[in-house]
Amino acid sequence: MSFLDHIKRCNNADLSQFEPWFIGRERAGFIHRDFAAVVAERPDLFVRRDGAWHLDPALDMPGKRTAAVRAFLLELRERGQFGKLWREEAYPVTWAFTDPPLMAMERAAVPWFGVRAFGPHMTGYVRRKDGLHVWVPRRSFSKPTFPGQLDNTVAGGQPAGIGLHDNLIKECAEEASIPRQLAEQAKAVSFISYLNQSGPQLKPDLMVCFDLELPEDFTPRANDGEVHSFELWPVRRVFETVRDTSEFKYNCNLVLIDFFVRHGLLSADDPQFMAIVSGLKKEYTLSNGIG
Repeated sequence: MSFLDHIKRCNNADLSQFEPWFIGRERAGFIHRDFAAVVAERPDLFVRRDGAWHLDPALDMPGKRTAAVRAFLLELRERGQFGKLWREEAYPVTWAFTDPPLMAMERAAVPWFGVRAFGPHMTGYVRRKDGLHVWVPRRSFSKPTFPGQLDNTVAGGQPAGIGLHDNLIKECAEEASIPRQLAEQAKAVSFISYLNQSGPQLKPDLMVCFDLELPEDFTPRANDGEVHSFELWPVRRVFETVRDTSEFKYNCNLVLIDFFVRHGLLSADDPQFMAIVSGLKKEYTLSNGIG
């Protein structure tokens, strides 16, 4: 196991298995060849031409698209398409977070349509006399995804209609009982992008990294059932756990690797330094699939 292994794990997508999905002239996502038959059941909504899928152009406003696609997704839900993962939480459909969303889509459906999901991921750290320490949560053992794995101090998906920083403040309260006045001090410091495939699902996601220096006398406390417990670890223990194991949720490793780079824990003379730093930002390109 190594840092590069975690980066490769997050970037395992084979885009030759997918075709792009367009809303108007904008690429909204990607549809896998095995999911295409499901989409093709609704030719009134989705049309395939020139090697790509297109949403009905009559749906010319975000609200119309959201309503029409949601009705279809609810039908799929009744058929068990999304298992127990339906959240009743709408994500914005856009490749760039600063662009106006083309529509909104239920969170559980987003990877089936290869739509980019966003989210804030925060590393809460403490400076002590014996060095830097990081607050490490363990995910609830009852979570439907990655139960019991280690996670970033605070992290969450990005719903429609809220900014990234405001969403982080909300997640800080919900997941770690961090008061607003303290959470507001979190700083956006970087981003991670990757293209991860799980069967017919594609996650071409972007995580915005935040750092928050926490007081020595503050202890995060689980609030909403998402977290089993928090522990304060010396940063070297976090570094070695990420480098040597798969104990952290797969994409959370990348956020911590970015933290290690920015805080000088990874030497520029490390033979993998350049590959690690560049590997944290993988983007789709027309020429080679993954940039």
